[in-house]
Amino acid sequence: MNTGLRITAFAAALAATFGTAYGVGKGVEPVVSGAAESAPARHDSHREESPDPGEGEGGHVSAPAGGLQISEGGYTLDLRTPDVTAGQRTDLRFVIRDEDGSAVTAFQREHDKELHLIVASRDLVTYRHLHPARAADGTWSARLDLPRAGGYRVFADFTPAGKDAENLTLGADLAASGTYRPEKLPAPSDTAEVNGYEVELDGGLRPGAGSELELKVSRDGRPVTDLQPYLGAYGHLVALRSGDLAYLHVHPNGEPGDGKTRPGPGISFTATAPSDGAYRLFLDFKHEGKVHTAAFTVRTGGAATPQEPHETAPGHGH
Repeated sequence: MNTGLRITAFAAALAATFGTAYGVGKGVEPVVSGAAESAPARHDSHREESPDPGEGEGGHVSAPAGGLQISEGGYTLDLRTPDVTAGQRTDLRFVIRDEDGSAVTAFQREHDKELHLIVASRDLVTYRHLHPARAADGTWSARLDLPRAGGYRVFADFTPAGKDAENLTLGADLAASGTYRPEKLPAPSDTAEVNGYEVELDGGLRPGAGSELELKVSRDGRPVTDLQPYLGAYGHLVALRSGDLAYLHVHPNGEPGDGKTRPGPGISFTATAPSDGAYRLFLDFKHEGKVHTAAFTVRTGGAATPQEPHETAPGHGH
C-alpha cells in the first residue's frame, strides 16, 4: 500500500472511532458524581438543610461537615506550628489567609468569640477546645499541652467579617512527637463521668436527617439546675466522625434569657450526621465557674448502646 492509501485508511479509521465515541457519549450521563461526592460540604452552623429523600447512601443525604479541607471559600488555614512535643506546653500559632494570601484580621463574633479552635487526636481520645488570642497582624496563638504523642487535627471555626460571609471550619494536621501508643475508640455509652459530674445522653444520630440529643447533667445523684452560660449557651457540643474526623458543630435548642430555656439539668441539641458511622461527641458545660467536658461515642441509627461507663479524659482548661 502506497503512502497516500495508508493515510486515507488511517483517516477513515480515526473518523469511525470518534463517531463511535460520540454516540456512546450521547447515550450515557456525564461522569461527575464521584467528584461531587468527594468534595466535603461547607460547614454552616446557621443553615438548615432540607434533605431530598432518595439521595445518598441508603436514601440519605450527606449533611454539611467541615474540617476536611485546609482551604475553602477563598480562605486558608496556615498552621505555623505543625508539630509539638507531647507533654510540653507550646504556643500553637496559625493565620487565616484570604485568596490573596493576606492575613485576615476582621471576623464576626459568634458565641462570644471571633474564632473557636478545636484540637482532637486521630483516635478521638484527646480533645481540647481553645480560645486563641489574635495579634494585630492576624496571627492567632493559644497555649497547648497535649498529653499523648500521635496525630492530631486542628479545626478553626470562624466567620469572616462581611454581610454575605458564611461560617467555615478549616482543618490541618498536627503531629505530637514522643512514644506513640494508639488507643481504640471508646465503646458506645449513654453516660459519661467527668470531674464528679455524670452526664446522661438521650437520643441518637441519623445520617442525612436531624435528630434531637438531650444531655442531662447531675452531680452526686442530684440534677444540676444552675448551669452557667458558656459561649452564649448552657452547653456547647462538637461531633467528630471517626476515621476522617469530619467536623459537625451543633448548637443547643434555646439560649439563656429567652424565657423558656432552663439552666439545666437538660441541654437539648439538634444534630444531623453527615453519614453512617461512629462519632465522638464532646459536651462543654459550665458550673460553679468551671468548664467541664463530657465525651460520648455514638453510632448512627439510634441511641447509644449502653455499656460499662468508660473513663473519659478530664475536662479541658481555658
